[in-house]
Amino acid sequence: MLPNPTLDQLQVFLTVAETGSFSAASRALNRAQSVISYTIANLETQLEVPLFERSGARQPKLTDAGKAMLEDARRLVSDLEVMRARVKGLKEGLEAEVVVAISVMVPSQAVVEVLHEFGERFPSVALSLTVGELGVVMDLVSTGNATIGIGGAMLKQSDSLVAERIGHSFMMPVASRDHPLAKISRPLMLADVREETQLVVTDASGLTKGRDFNVLSYKTWRVSDIATKHSLIRGGLGWGGLPASLIHGDLKSGALVHLDLQAYEQGEYPIYAMRRIASPPGPAATWMIDAFRSRLSLCPSQADFTAQIAELLPPDLSIAAE
Repeated sequence: MLPNPTLDQLQVFLTVAETGSFSAASRALNRAQSVISYTIANLETQLEVPLFERSGARQPKLTDAGKAMLEDARRLVSDLEVMRARVKGLKEGLEAEVVVAISVMVPSQAVVEVLHEFGERFPSVALSLTVGELGVVMDLVSTGNATIGIGGAMLKQSDSLVAERIGHSFMMPVASRDHPLAKISRPLMLADVREETQLVVTDASGLTKGRDFNVLSYKTWRVSDIATKHSLIRGGLGWGGLPASLIHGDLKSGALVHLDLQAYEQGEYPIYAMRRIASPPGPAATWMIDAFRSRLSLCPSQADFTAQIAELLPPDLSIAAE
């Protein structure tokens, strides 16, 4: 009877295949390169097929057998992680701490309500909260630095993460009431915003490096966070998109004006609860996910939000998008 490959062997095999070299895999796994080579050699001996071509190449290259094994190895490792996670969840009780990363796109009122009730229901559970931009939420969850993440769609596919849709959000292009764009009474053309300063948040995670979203102006000011962007737009230093939930009061008072700019993509996008497959949420984190789902399911659509703001405005003010 042939010996069965171990989970460790399969994980080493996957790491070499994904990183592209034995040396990179040794760094990723914090093991000596000789240990990586020995593990792969043992796996090839057990399977009786070569998994990598080594001769005449600076970097190991998957053989046809190695390519065939790759998906099987991924599936087996994933299944074993699910089993381990289930056992861990059964063995463990209430968490000592919940570490959560939340996107700035999640309505602040929902965050306050959920965390307020969380504190009352789980007084013994410590909470660590990070509010992040763009890829920060996914980055924190994927690296194991957050138990759960509440944010937008995953910026890259990952076999190690589970994402469940729990709500939606949307950005709105705005400017201060005294900004030149706010004083244009007709729908804005792309040419109207090209020469105006647009404020853009830089993604600290690096997951969106080289990718810009809804950047339409030739001149941009890049800031590190949404709060700074909000303050600068309110101060008339430029225009840009802000989460609708963040600017409800500004639109109501007229401090900010919603720009009727068709070129700016304003569609709703989903909000997900993210977690690592290997680290299932405990009772407190599971409750938090369900609480966010409950509240975010009641969020108004973009059309409803715009209509609500229009009704609240004084007669002499109007939303530019109407």
